[in-house]
Amino acid sequence: MTNAIDPVIVAKDLRKKYGDITAVNGISFEVRPGEVFGMLGPNGAGKTTTVEILEGMRDADSGEAIINGINVKDDPTAVKAMIGVQLQQNAFFDNLKLSEIVDLYAKLYLAKVDPVEVLSRVGLDNRKNAKYAELSGGQKQRLSVAVALVNDPVVLFLDEPTTGLDPQARRQLWELVRKIQAGGATIVLTTHYMEEAEELCDRIAVVENGEIIALDTPDALIDQLLSTGFKPEKRVREANLDDVFLNLTGHDLRD
Repeated sequence: MTNAIDPVIVAKDLRKKYGDITAVNGISFEVRPGEVFGMLGPNGAGKTTTVEILEGMRDADSGEAIINGINVKDDPTAVKAMIGVQLQQNAFFDNLKLSEIVDLYAKLYLAKVDPVEVLSRVGLDNRKNAKYAELSGGQKQRLSVAVALVNDPVVLFLDEPTTGLDPQARRQLWELVRKIQAGGATIVLTTHYMEEAEELCDRIAVVENGEIIALDTPDALIDQLLSTGFKPEKRVREANLDDVFLNLTGHDLRD
């Protein structure tokens, strides 16, 4: 086990090739306890492969991935027991009730949990008897997070959790991420939304061509850019279209 001052995640010189294609080219970083760590990059940059190596879903060609003091390659089963993984796309049974879905995944983890309590953590306890097919897009994403929480993970991996959601549902997910972080979990977040990364992440790794080309806090990365004399082409306003939409339609999530 690690001490509180030790990093929860350590990636050391991770490398992965698929034939002639280098997906991960010497990626190294550490994630601190209780941190929301963002990984940003275009499709094909290598961030998904990196995260899958950390999750024990894919073997690295070389390098080390360590979760809470355990080498992923040496004991992937132990690592999978202490992490939660929310995928962008899930294959839940349409006709199962939400409480049944959570109970099923809890049994897979051998976790003794109250499905309704787990659903309440993501604001879905009032939908415990609803079938998966009846959920809105935002509710489906929250359910996928609930399933990832059944084993009370040390590290939670979120893969583009708000893709395809409207602004209200997206901000509801943001509040959920903050709540999970406040509960002590360490979170690794991949996203294509820059505003989302700036809002949620304590630090961000920018990945390109299988390498980390920048790693710092959002404010520090912005300050570094401004120090070069950068001027935005478009004047930045104090509000954006997300704010307009929320102001017109209300801030409450529409179920």
